[in-house]
Amino acid sequence: MVVSEAKSETMNTTASGTYQRVLLKVSGEALMGDQTYGIDQKAVMRIAGEVAEAVNDGVQVCLVIGGGNIFRGLSAAEQGMERATADYMGMLATVMNALAMQNALESIGVETRVQSAIPMMSVCEPYIRRRAIRHLERKRTVIFAAGTGNPFFTTDTGAALRAAEMGCDALLKGTQVDGVYNADPKKDPKATRYDRLSYHDVLANDLRVMDASAVSMMRDNQIPVIVFSIQEAGRLRKVLAGTGICTVIGADT
Repeated sequence: MVVSEAKSETMNTTASGTYQRVLLKVSGEALMGDQTYGIDQKAVMRIAGEVAEAVNDGVQVCLVIGGGNIFRGLSAAEQGMERATADYMGMLATVMNALAMQNALESIGVETRVQSAIPMMSVCEPYIRRRAIRHLERKRTVIFAAGTGNPFFTTDTGAALRAAEMGCDALLKGTQVDGVYNADPKKDPKATRYDRLSYHDVLANDLRVMDASAVSMMRDNQIPVIVFSIQEAGRLRKVLAGTGICTVIGADT
């Protein structure tokens, strides 16, 4: 595998430098804060503040938030629950997280809409592609909930699908670390971060940045995936400006 590895704490610059429309994928665990379960309002407000900065800079932002802080369908299936039922329960958890994020964003002045792939008209809009695009054009942040609305697909795949449908310039994956490493940086102090990877690198070496189906969809639509730390204050804004530490996954070279 031929990749470019980070040798120092220098900043990356993405291919286009700035982005007009992006999808931010955040894990449900990011909303737990220091808790072991559920939603920590301080953590939600901190991430909402990062999104608000991007919106105020003129970037159109849509979000997908996982549900692992409340319920993980795959884990439940491994314990004997029927897989489709477990996945539907996981989708409902993402709706809860989306509503929490909507509340946080609107409390700081960011107009927001939640669209769910599973219709539940009393609490949010159904997913309608053209309506979602119109919301973004009107400077509203759209949170996509309930994944694809189908079992056996993860929120990574749901995020990739929505990024393609919305015509996003990039899919940003906010994680606990500042990019993709050749080993777990929490366990191996000598782990090296990659500045750039190709879609082929990720798939061929099973790097597990995202599901293979999600990476393949981004490759087919030529949408770069940018992996960065959502835990670092101001990092989202820097990444969008092309100056933040991250790993950029893009066209095969």
